[in-house]
Amino acid sequence: EARDSSLLSTYARVMSTELFEEFVEKVDRLDRPGTTVELRSVLAVDHDAIAKSNVGESSGRLILVKDNIEAVGLPATAGSLALDGVPVRGDAVLVARLRAAGLIVAGSTNLSEWANIRSTGSSSGWSAVGGLTANPWALDRSAGGSSSGSGAAVAAGLVDVAIGTETDGSITCPAALNGVVGIKPTVGSVPTAGVVPVSGSQDVPGPLARNVDLAADVLAVIAGDADLVARSRRVVVGNLRVGVARAWLTGHTATDRMFEEVLALIEREVRELRDCEVPDTETAVHEDEFTVLVHELKSDLDAYLADRVPIDSGRPRSIAEVIAFNEREAGRELIHFGQDIFERASACSGRDSDDYRAARRRNVEWAQARCFGPAFAAFDVLIAPAYAPAWKTDFVLGHPNAGGKVTTPAAIAGLPIVTIPMGLVAGLPVGVCLVGPSASEERLIAVARRLEGRLGLVDDLSWRPTFSNPSRG
Repeated sequence: EARDSSLLSTYARVMSTELFEEFVEKVDRLDRPGTTVELRSVLAVDHDAIAKSNVGESSGRLILVKDNIEAVGLPATAGSLALDGVPVRGDAVLVARLRAAGLIVAGSTNLSEWANIRSTGSSSGWSAVGGLTANPWALDRSAGGSSSGSGAAVAAGLVDVAIGTETDGSITCPAALNGVVGIKPTVGSVPTAGVVPVSGSQDVPGPLARNVDLAADVLAVIAGDADLVARSRRVVVGNLRVGVARAWLTGHTATDRMFEEVLALIEREVRELRDCEVPDTETAVHEDEFTVLVHELKSDLDAYLADRVPIDSGRPRSIAEVIAFNEREAGRELIHFGQDIFERASACSGRDSDDYRAARRRNVEWAQARCFGPAFAAFDVLIAPAYAPAWKTDFVLGHPNAGGKVTTPAAIAGLPIVTIPMGLVAGLPVGVCLVGPSASEERLIAVARRLEGRLGLVDDLSWRPTFSNPSRG
């Protein structure tokens, strides 16, 4: 029996090595600067990854983690030159869980620098360290943000699953724009220790994957919830009441029309499907959320930098020092946009602020009393379209208003969202979102699995990125 176990372990490592070599070949062929495609979704590769994981008798599946997550052998730069070369302190808790489960953390993915929180004029998918991530369906289109590299790498077939992080839309958006599954879990359900922070009240890591089952399997690992998948299979989808959140339509005609077709499919699977009167998110709510994020960024990122960056390293140990660093490196860091959010964060008093506390209180009261309290008294799950199709990256004008109304209410309340692809609009993927109460991931996964089966995209050989060259218009 011991000999059989040893043989299985050896076989697993041989298979893992072959998978890893295939992955490196794909990265070299499709992802690197100077290649025909130049996807730039992978920021770094760990060539010792297999030795760091408990491959054992597992499948040795490869996984990538967003480069704002600390992992031994990877840089964890958050896309910023300020952290390039600064050692990680060890594996983030979620990375340790991945390795223990036998997954091979093969590399890290590019991202919108500092998870898209440096500037109001930032472009999704660009970082000074990794450059601009392209969308594998059309190379002049956005891969979304801020987990752009994670979504693009999965869509391109470099790996089957990657980890992203979301504060407000950063898993949901790249999942939708790249045509993959994304699960933004309940805030607090996946540890953020070892993750470069934006907001302690809204940050959460989660998986992006080729299908719902794989995303659910990986979520169970990083959440330390071994029974999650089994619970999701015990959910009776036919007993669920689903509310249609029409206030969160994208405003893009073809996307919203496709959403109506999806509703016709899901209506046959659930007990009840009807409109849910959720509010649109008013300007005042967005302003309060921005105040919360800026103040939490000040406290949380300052503390993170001071703990990770050695005193004698000469590297920035606070947001104020990052600002000064970027000014010195303006030719590389400020070439496309500035750092106005960092400047505002540096100037504020962080969590020790009456403005912050009042804004957070108003945000939570709005989300609970006006939005999700009434909604979940009548429904078990809410459904809405995710985003319009991927827009062209524009460093001058930025990106347009492209939907995504579903993300902010759930971000404020810390609620889970599961996003799955629902089809193509003008050759570009669009997604549908399921939102549930806190800790309702198994319910959302069950509905997503059923809808994924009805749509039939996962098993459709035509559901593959086209790597279309840049075009006019």
